[in-house]
Amino acid sequence: MTTPGRGLHGHVLDTLGPAITAGQYPAGSVLLTDELAQHFEVSRSVMREAVRVLESMHLVESRRRVGVTVRPDTEWNVYDPQVIRWRLAGADRPRQLRSLTVLRSAVEPMAARLAARHATAEQCARLTECALGMVANARGHQLEAYLIHDVAFHRVVLDASGNEMFARLGDVVAEVLSGRTHHDVMFEDPDPAAVTLHVRVAEAVREGDADRAERLTREITVGALHELDILAP
Repeated sequence: MTTPGRGLHGHVLDTLGPAITAGQYPAGSVLLTDELAQHFEVSRSVMREAVRVLESMHLVESRRRVGVTVRPDTEWNVYDPQVIRWRLAGADRPRQLRSLTVLRSAVEPMAARLAARHATAEQCARLTECALGMVANARGHQLEAYLIHDVAFHRVVLDASGNEMFARLGDVVAEVLSGRTHHDVMFEDPDPAAVTLHVRVAEAVREGDADRAERLTREITVGALHELDILAP
């Protein structure tokens, strides 16, 4: 399905991107623009636009008289939200989820510590609002509604850290959380203990307790890794 608003080149990307990240076109494969345009029944200009997007993600490189060459996965922009989404849709999902969750476990506890020191009153209020939204949607198989508040909660923590590098990881964390939900790597209802931990993190940040905010957030990420052991071994 083509993502709304992305037009014909979006249709190409939604097919070619997942195929590359799934290994259907191994590193070093040469794709000819004219042949791709014929295959997807689009103009060469549309195909070139799609290739430019793939180049920006470092999935391919285009050379005159050579064609479009698939780059090794070690060169991909693995922090690009679209690349993450494509990889989570493929067979390598368990490894990708674990890799991203380990990244979260390294970053988010420190972000929460910093948030306890630097969060504004508005950010504290927003964090509490998100945590309460998670509580309100934690029962009755409301995972999509729960996800909205969960993503917002973690974005606020990263933003409130005051560290611009942490803040830029908001989209990455959003893709991890969304991927777990959309690919059924979640229990039918979120773990009650994890929900409670989010509420307690909001309290710790609001009270300026950096040690507690860090410790509680680490418990959240450890719990997420444990869930992967069960649901995506």
